[in-house]
Amino acid sequence: MKDILSELQDRRENARLGGGQRRIDAQHARGKLTARERIELLMDEDSFEEFDMFVSHRCTDFGMEDNKPAGDGVITGWGTINGRQVYVFSQDFTVLGGSVSATHAMKICKIMDMAIQNGAPVIGLNDSGGARIQEGVDALAGYAEIFQRNIMASGVIPQISVIMGPCAGGAVYSPAMTDFIFMVKDSSYMFVTGPDVVKTVTNEVVTAEELGGASTHTKKSSVADGAFENDVEALAEVRRLVDFLPLNNREKPPVRPFFDAPDRVETSLDTLIPDNPNTPYDMKELILKTADEGDFYEIQEDFAKNMITGFIRLEGQTVGVVANQPMVLAGCLDIDSSRKAARFVRFCDCFEIPILTFVDVPGFLPGTAQEYGGVIKHGAKLLFAYGEATVPKVTVITRKAYGGAYDVMASKHLRGDFNYAWPTAEIAVMGAKGATEIIHRADLGDADKIAAHTADYEDRFANPFVAAERGFIDEVIQPRSTRRRVARAFASLRNKKLENPWKKHDNIPL
Repeated sequence: MKDILSELQDRRENARLGGGQRRIDAQHARGKLTARERIELLMDEDSFEEFDMFVSHRCTDFGMEDNKPAGDGVITGWGTINGRQVYVFSQDFTVLGGSVSATHAMKICKIMDMAIQNGAPVIGLNDSGGARIQEGVDALAGYAEIFQRNIMASGVIPQISVIMGPCAGGAVYSPAMTDFIFMVKDSSYMFVTGPDVVKTVTNEVVTAEELGGASTHTKKSSVADGAFENDVEALAEVRRLVDFLPLNNREKPPVRPFFDAPDRVETSLDTLIPDNPNTPYDMKELILKTADEGDFYEIQEDFAKNMITGFIRLEGQTVGVVANQPMVLAGCLDIDSSRKAARFVRFCDCFEIPILTFVDVPGFLPGTAQEYGGVIKHGAKLLFAYGEATVPKVTVITRKAYGGAYDVMASKHLRGDFNYAWPTAEIAVMGAKGATEIIHRADLGDADKIAAHTADYEDRFANPFVAAERGFIDEVIQPRSTRRRVARAFASLRNKKLENPWKKHDNIPL
């Protein structure tokens, strides 16, 4: 018996060493943690339960039968984050470059199946050289098995990907189908074809960082939702995100203790809107002053900055926030901001997270680049996302809400539950100057008459009261009372029940 126990201990120690001390040292030299160190940081202390520690590959080509490391380059299992169950896989770059084989994929598929069955999030820590070339189509089949599970899990359990090393070729498509992707600056990258292939095919000379680094994917492509300085910060931020999310689509988001009065008054908000309607202000100030303890977890902070998305808590409960940012492009809607917000709204609706929308939008960004890029269809994505959402929806219009953009931004007509406006709100088809020049085209040569008509139009329409008279705005509220009114609105909607007509699935304009 003692010999068997000793052998078990030896096998475990061998498996925990991964690719050996030399490769572990090389991983550290790159500023990266090992796969096991990452799991230790991500999970609650001593909570991780490992599966398939001794699994090895079955390849016998190219001399692989003589190199069969235990675990086959990925560590899988489950544990807890702040006491709540999650499943995790962590690819081990020290073992055959973390390359994906049939058995490597099988391990990942096993825990994804368990996560779907048991209703808990999956977190993938990606650090892999791609498909294991020695296995050929078997490796590709393994990837496809993972992809199929990503699709089946979508909208059922939250899926989070953390790119902590190379991620190329087929490897990028699994993260692409997950709900959130985070990257580590300077040590992670994602691309379908690498710099060498790009140079061969298109003669473009580009570095891996330029082609698929964290900066590229957080600022230009929108593939990634955030980038962090190092492995430690990335894993800490993932823990923070998980605290906002429900475990699955059958549970409500978690309720946390809060120490912030729901009826807190913020008098400074009364002067947030500048006197000049063309002067910008920072919408994040309103978000922070509305949230419990000023805590805001922003998603895709560096992409389409004219739109803000992220999570706050109100009375300890998770709320998704979508807000126009007047500091960038005057808060206009465009292709990028519409896509960004639409995906976020759909995520919230999948997982019963109520949506709070702050509106200051002068319209859609004009121009040939937008029209040629399909702004009509991309703008329709956001419209569609808000219209199909059945979660509680509360909207606050702070200043401009013009034209079709007023409709798109969670208006009453898209089944908004509570639609509030500040007294500074201007709800109209367009700005006073543009409207006057169309209505009173005959007076265009007379500056005094146009000025008088503009002032008249502003008095009549550049306010929230016409919409309030129609019942499209439920109440005109004081800015200082925004937190109280919004918190009470969501409290009243906690038992909301709304179902869409039966369908196999919708056909959102992609």
